[in-house]
Amino acid sequence: MNTPLLSVHELHKSFPLQGGYFASSQDKCLAVQDVSLSLYEGETLGIVGESGCGKTTLARMIAHIEKPTAGEIRYRGQNIFNYDKKQLKSYRRKAQFIFQDPYASLNPRLTAGEIIAEPFTIHRRDLPQDIDSNLENILKMVGLSRDQEQRYPHEFSGGQRQRIGIARAIALRPEIIIADEPVSALDVSVQAQILNLMKDLQDEFNLTYVFVSHDMGVIRFISDRIAVMYRGRIVEIASNQEIFENPRHPYTRTLLDAVPRLD
Repeated sequence: MNTPLLSVHELHKSFPLQGGYFASSQDKCLAVQDVSLSLYEGETLGIVGESGCGKTTLARMIAHIEKPTAGEIRYRGQNIFNYDKKQLKSYRRKAQFIFQDPYASLNPRLTAGEIIAEPFTIHRRDLPQDIDSNLENILKMVGLSRDQEQRYPHEFSGGQRQRIGIARAIALRPEIIIADEPVSALDVSVQAQILNLMKDLQDEFNLTYVFVSHDMGVIRFISDRIAVMYRGRIVEIASNQEIFENPRHPYTRTLLDAVPRLD
């Protein structure tokens, strides 16, 4: 492979433990421990593990939503946690986040059109007619119609709300999309539609995905390479084929015991 688009180096993240009569101010939960990995342009890197293993915390650090306790993340060779405000704004334009719960992540007071257009007002100074033209194209890309742009989030199904979240994420043509369990709240048939949509968008725009999931079936369908997380650590990272045909770590084999088939 070529030079990584993004690389994670010896990343750690701890949180102070809250509550408890015997809790000390120094007691900490180690959410991510000594994680290193690389992300290459145009690929989908799946991060899989059970709830609480640290995969969401890792994803949030890659998106610069959380800061690490130690370690660094380099985007095109530069540590993102050393960015100034201008550099950070530029990075957030290039690395977008798709949340697990499409309803909770959408502003209920904004229409679908306003939600999708919001990145343009934050990051660019497009004229209203240009935003309107972009909005029409983006809606079409994610399988929504123009007459739906005036509806509010509660008027959509879960799958449609996730399409809005995806539309918002691709609006500024990012390089990287970090997707945190984007289909876990959806029915299996709708999951397949959303995953196929994400694959189509990746092909069209050469997107690079970090895709977080607890579901090995979903990870198998979407990923080129897979990183398996267990108790805050990456215990195995390999190609999709290698993970499923020749898993090396006992925890990986445990995850493979019940893999749903996704058509």
